[in-house]
Amino acid sequence: MSTTPNPIATHHLPFFITPPGQSDVLYNITLIFVIAMIVLFGVIFLTIHSLPERLAHRTKKIQLDLVAVLCLLALLTNEHVLWLAALLLAYIDLPDFITPITRIARATEAIAGQEPDEPATDAETPEHGPPKIVPAEQLAKDKKGAVHA
Repeated sequence: MSTTPNPIATHHLPFFITPPGQSDVLYNITLIFVIAMIVLFGVIFLTIHSLPERLAHRTKKIQLDLVAVLCLLALLTNEHVLWLAALLLAYIDLPDFITPITRIARATEAIAGQEPDEPATDAETPEHGPPKIVPAEQLAKDKKGAVHA
């Protein structure tokens, strides 16, 4: 096989025409570029998609779990309304209702003469199980030192 061009062909071939038996440089460059762009667009898409979750995590929002679930559902179902709801929840600062209720419960326990199991501060609100039922004899013994029947 000869490498001489056909006499009908032009003498000034474009740069992307490769001679027989050599690798196509333009094809290899285009292949690398397309793969890099697919990876780049995937990273950008996932970064934008996780934006509400990262915002809620950075500001330590109460509704972080709800925002994370909405982001995941929006990713898996391709429902953009769920992503918008997650973004709104990430920006909205919901009031903390649990801390005042916990403080009311602790004050009520103190009035009733029961000591709380764990001291809690306003910054942390541990979850409590059902209240402990203390028999009346135990309360009377704790207050007076002896059981009065």
